[in-house]
Amino acid sequence: MLHNDPIAALTPEVIEWRHHIHANPELGFNEHETARFVTEKLRAFGFDEVHEGIGGTGVVGVLRSGTGTRAIGLRAELDALPVVEKTGLPYASGKAGVMHACGHDGHTAMLLGAARLLSQSRAFDGTVCFVFQPAEENEGGGMRMIEDGLFRRFPVEAMYAVHNWPGVRLGTIAARVGPQMAAVDTFELTFEGLGAHAAMPQLGDDPILAAGAFVQAVQRIVSRSVDPQSALVVSLTQIHGGNVGNIVPGKVWLQGTCRFFEPGHSDHCERLIGEIARGIAAAHSLNATLDYKKGYPPLINTADATGRAVEAAAATVGRENVSTEFSPSLGCEDFAFMVRETGGCYAWIGVGDVGPGEGLHGDRYVFNDEIVPTVLRYYVNLVGQALPCKALAVPQ
Repeated sequence: MLHNDPIAALTPEVIEWRHHIHANPELGFNEHETARFVTEKLRAFGFDEVHEGIGGTGVVGVLRSGTGTRAIGLRAELDALPVVEKTGLPYASGKAGVMHACGHDGHTAMLLGAARLLSQSRAFDGTVCFVFQPAEENEGGGMRMIEDGLFRRFPVEAMYAVHNWPGVRLGTIAARVGPQMAAVDTFELTFEGLGAHAAMPQLGDDPILAAGAFVQAVQRIVSRSVDPQSALVVSLTQIHGGNVGNIVPGKVWLQGTCRFFEPGHSDHCERLIGEIARGIAAAHSLNATLDYKKGYPPLINTADATGRAVEAAAATVGRENVSTEFSPSLGCEDFAFMVRETGGCYAWIGVGDVGPGEGLHGDRYVFNDEIVPTVLRYYVNLVGQALPCKALAVPQ
């Protein structure tokens, strides 16, 4: 790498920013200090506009250059997770039970790094909106920003984001046209009737027996109601009932999730889960109550945006290190809401293999700082692909 490469020169400072954010994690919609940190940096970089409080604690910085009227958006996440950190790092979380266990600290720091580089060079023709969103993990902060007028106030032709990805080879960037991440729905189900003494079960109903029947029967949705080549996962994640060893309880509560790429699977799962639950409840003389919640949609990369992202990735790591043919993940990501509105591309940045507890959401997860210069270069190249001007030149 060239000694006068601005990306190489900035990398150590970006890593310092990440370590600061990592040591001071905040949960979704409570990222007040993180948002303040981002806002102060953007203003110090000389941004044309910096807007706070969008969708809660979201921040948008606007950078303009040249005379072009086209605009794109780059997005990073602010929130941490309710995880007790066990990394032993010198910059480990200083907040008990809260940890940046997914890399959002790195994503935010790297997008700030790109913001600084582009604010200094202005080597593009058009507008770049830097979107720092709250509450990606579970609360749908991306949709909250949209509902708060994100794209009405800052119209863009496409949105772009990256995510560090354990299990993908270090030095690789992966992006595919079509679904890259799954949709997620959640449901809560209650079976309720009469409780009874465990020695006299005939005097009551048995929601535990019904819950067991439901756990088995609900899998027919996956095995017998959809095309086997169409990805669908239905998982039960919680079952709660009873608190005494000699009493059959009167109520059992279950929680589960459905993951899929085909949007039509959402209505299909809701209908069949309801039918199965009601049928089992009737067979056991119980009442069944289902609360089915439609969550994040599938994240579907659009062709034009993905083409630009792939070209930028090739300019960054070499075409031989860009992957476009791979299986999407059944994990979910609320960047899906933004791509659904504007089109765009979500790319995985390979960080290599990791051990147990060291992957995303693990309590020993450690963000790989080696990817920082790669992502900075990718962002600068991406802006050059989407909003080109002759002045753009980043040393390889």
